[in-house]
Amino acid sequence: MATKHDLILTHIESLPVGERISVRGIAKDLSVSEGTAYRAIKDAENIGLVSTIQRVGTIRIERKLKKHIEKLTFREVVQITEADVLGGASGLDKDLNRFVIGAMQVSAMERYVTPGSLMIVGNRTNAQKLALEDGAAVLITGGFDTIPEIAALADELSLPVLRTTYDTFTVATMINRALSDQLIKKDILLVSDIYMPLEKTHYLTISDTVAAYNRIAEETKHSRFPVVNKNMRVVGIITAKDILGKNETQSIERLMTKEPRIVKKEMSVASVSHQMIWDGLEVMPVVADDLTLIGIVTRQDIMKAMQLIQRQPQVSDTISDQITGQIQMTTPQAVDGKLSEPEFRFLVAPQMVNEMGTISFGVLNEVVAHAAKQTMKVNQRKNVWIEQVSLHYFRLIQLESEFTLKTRILELGRRSAKIDMEVYIENSLVAKAMVVCQLMERP
Repeated sequence: MATKHDLILTHIESLPVGERISVRGIAKDLSVSEGTAYRAIKDAENIGLVSTIQRVGTIRIERKLKKHIEKLTFREVVQITEADVLGGASGLDKDLNRFVIGAMQVSAMERYVTPGSLMIVGNRTNAQKLALEDGAAVLITGGFDTIPEIAALADELSLPVLRTTYDTFTVATMINRALSDQLIKKDILLVSDIYMPLEKTHYLTISDTVAAYNRIAEETKHSRFPVVNKNMRVVGIITAKDILGKNETQSIERLMTKEPRIVKKEMSVASVSHQMIWDGLEVMPVVADDLTLIGIVTRQDIMKAMQLIQRQPQVSDTISDQITGQIQMTTPQAVDGKLSEPEFRFLVAPQMVNEMGTISFGVLNEVVAHAAKQTMKVNQRKNVWIEQVSLHYFRLIQLESEFTLKTRILELGRRSAKIDMEVYIENSLVAKAMVVCQLMERP
């Protein structure tokens, strides 16, 4: 039998996209408590059924299913280039390994055409035939058609022949960008990449006692465990602090922390680390959409993963990488046995400006954030997450200006730090920033 929580999620999913929902309305329509309605709406937001928009409210949205793809398929090339399929439609779901531009004699093409590749070519039917016979699909640029024999061969070999109105340079740029985007997505670590699955997870049930906790804690040398009900849904977390001094016959259900923070496999490691660091959590249960336990993720797992992200080679540059790659940091000097705070230099390049010819606000914000992270690494040997940046201009920073950014740590606590930053051009103060960040201990 479905629980009230499941019934609410089913009801929300049945609502039309764009409809507003509220805790009070759901509670009244389905005859449930407002607390139950609130928890279900928050879960619906986590799984992408609704979204809360400022000054509008909670709105039913179209659920977006995340696709994990490391390569493009020919079907996606059709969407990217707005192409028509002239033949070989049965091969649209095959992977695209590489693309080749057919700007050469046919005799010279053979060494470049490989199975699974895409030949980008104009209305040269001999080149189109060569590509198909060598196992490659064909994308005809300039809006040109092909001959029936080529279309028939494409159908026979299940290799797509596509037609787009874009020119060859534009098509190559579009596909290259799409491949680059896939590499960036591939590099983003998700909880599914690092979590400990259920078969390796130790947990307790609501019917267990303190004695059961002591036994499993002794066996595993762990002190925190998720608690599930008879349907394997997570209902709490039990820790050593909860059972301290309690009788061994006492029920876990009475001692556990109820409604614990949970995560889904589709969440990024970065977002989970933010929660664990800010709330001081050591373990978080990983659950399915119906809240059944499928594993756990620990603070140690998160820290190791974040270190791995920073050490792995960069496969494809994001906009952030392009900005921070142009920042030059001065070498800190030892003063009275302590390293001085570093300075940073940045040259405003043409692609970094807005329509007025001055540095984009987003670019300067990214420079400030990067400088804050590097300052904390140098002086405190800590990694950080940027929580807030307050940025104020005194003078506009023009194209091709080189500015110096000076940092100063104002406050340093166990979990957070506050950094003051000043931006100078030729010793003249042009901007100031205040950065609040969370601290993350290195494993």
